Amino acid sequence: MSTHTALVRLASAMTALTCAVTVSVGSAGSSTAARPPVQDLVSPRTVPGAAQLSQDAHGVRFHTAGVADVRTGRPIRPTDRFRVGSITKTVIATVTLQLAAERKLDLDDPVTAHLPAPTAALLPCPGGSRGPGCRVTVRQLLTHTSGLFSYTDDRAFFRRFFGPGFAAHRFETHKPDALVRTALAHPPYAAPGERYRYSNTDYLLLGMVIRQVTGHSYATEAYRRVIAPLHLTGTSFPGTRTRLPSPHGRAYTTTGTTTGTPTSNSRTADATDLNPSSAGAAGELVSTLPDLNRLFGALLRGALLPAPVLRQMRDTTDSYGRYGMGLFPVRLPCHRTLWGHNGEISGSYVQTLGTTDGRHLVSYRVNSDAPVDPAAESALLAAEFCPKA
Repeated sequence: MSTHTALVRLASAMTALTCAVTVSVGSAGSSTAARPPVQDLVSPRTVPGAAQLSQDAHGVRFHTAGVADVRTGRPIRPTDRFRVGSITKTVIATVTLQLAAERKLDLDDPVTAHLPAPTAALLPCPGGSRGPGCRVTVRQLLTHTSGLFSYTDDRAFFRRFFGPGFAAHRFETHKPDALVRTALAHPPYAAPGERYRYSNTDYLLLGMVIRQVTGHSYATEAYRRVIAPLHLTGTSFPGTRTRLPSPHGRAYTTTGTTTGTPTSNSRTADATDLNPSSAGAAGELVSTLPDLNRLFGALLRGALLPAPVLRQMRDTTDSYGRYGMGLFPVRLPCHRTLWGHNGEISGSYVQTLGTTDGRHLVSYRVNSDAPVDPAAESALLAAEFCPKA
């Protein structure tokens, strides 16, 4: 689910990249001259397959490299379902902002006003004014400026569910309030509103806010408000379901180190089946490349939010230019700014980005959680969005 590391990695590489890259429309087996940049996302040892779906006024282009399944050798298909990790946050933020537009909540409300009593009590306010919890607002959760500790940063939790203990604990079910307790057992990173710090706890709490305000789960509200209206037929919230819907390839996790960083001795293990309740509202969503392009295209064009609310969603003032509300900017060296989100979960990494008007989009993914070469990501985006030299 961690987006912070991947975003920093990409941003640093983009600053050093020129934009004189030719967009290729060749297949994975084409000559070197037509080599699509997506091929450079594949690593023989740790990243078996990659795919890219682009669309603009000239049409839709799909490229794939490597394999979806190392056992059968079949390629990744456009309609394959896969886990999208923190792209879930874009959907959760959209639902929350719709509720704000409907005046069912205010972004500057204290989050404790929209949480069930047992969970609100986990964010205590001794004396009615002290303690970090009572001062955290809905807006601060959306912008990752709450200061609340991310439960996935808990070392024991990370090792059990995203690290060396993944195989033994991958099918365990997690309740959101238990994950919140894990987070609040740690002191906050900072006072509310003081600074930006990406925290999966923020969106875990927003999922609970949606239920409290609407009386329905975040999955139900997201389906009614986003998934069904946009006809995202390959998109779903699995809850505790461990298997991916068909069709799908396989997902691979890097093992052999305690940090997840590949070494010469690293290998991959199959991570296709897992219980995504450890991610919940912060990262459980399953989708497809076409659905992601449709989702972000509609969102950026203003089909899901009123124009003033969409402007708020893209306002990065509170995070000093790093994050809006479920969206972040990627600034290219050719002076174009894209908007989107990425996601990482065991066995999968994906990113969707688009122009401000939502008319030019790209979604690309790999079927592994091994770190993707940031220079390869940068080259792919430059080829897609930057003018030819």
